[in-house]
Amino acid sequence: MNSGAKANLSVYISLIYARSLEIDVNYHMKQSTSLNAIPSYERPRERMMQYGSSALSNAELIAILLRTGTSGENVLQVAENILTRCGGLSGLMEATQADLMQISGLGTAKVTQLMAVVELIKRVMVMPPSERPLIERAEDAFRLLSDMQFLQQEHVRVVLLDSSRRVISTPTVYIGTINSSILRVSELFREAITRNSAAIILAHNHPSGDPAPSPEDFELTRDLIAAGRLLDIPVLDHLIIGRSGWQSLKALGIAFAD
Repeated sequence: MNSGAKANLSVYISLIYARSLEIDVNYHMKQSTSLNAIPSYERPRERMMQYGSSALSNAELIAILLRTGTSGENVLQVAENILTRCGGLSGLMEATQADLMQISGLGTAKVTQLMAVVELIKRVMVMPPSERPLIERAEDAFRLLSDMQFLQQEHVRVVLLDSSRRVISTPTVYIGTINSSILRVSELFREAITRNSAAIILAHNHPSGDPAPSPEDFELTRDLIAAGRLLDIPVLDHLIIGRSGWQSLKALGIAFAD
């Protein structure tokens, strides 16, 4: 092989090597920006199915709404960038279409998705009281919380009621095994005090499927009733929800007996 041919071969090999490096870099960049690089149990959609929507961060909830990221950022990174650029959820609520279109990773489809959700939230916030659910009996509260039948981990929710027994909100206040020595009464009443709730209904699920109350459930309920009297926020009921049905502790008349 003459020197000219050797030079051409050397250039050719160098080009192939450079191209292979480019492909390798691009591959690893795509892997690092894909949700597939995140363990399945840490992905927003899987976490929601496992723990419920209340366990997710704001960025994770937005990521589920957006569904996909970009070639340079996975959807969770895009969601975090949105919150950073908008200054949090409150800023996102006030962002205009033009504001959102300036954020990297957002095109027309994603912007319209975000704006539609924001508009629905704004309409709910100004919804007149007559359109909020009225809780007159335990069955009404169960229908409101029936999705708890399918949660795979124990959740505690509090139904916040106004003076007309209409629902203000139903926040999740605890995730984990119910134990009165661990679950502080202050945690359960914090939202009620903040939202100026006139009364509350406590609810939690039994992932085993059996809604039969345990001695710990009765003890916790008695503690809450006593605290509610001191705070002037009465506890109207405690629902235990399982896949096979539900129980009202007030209907059983044990923890609520005077």
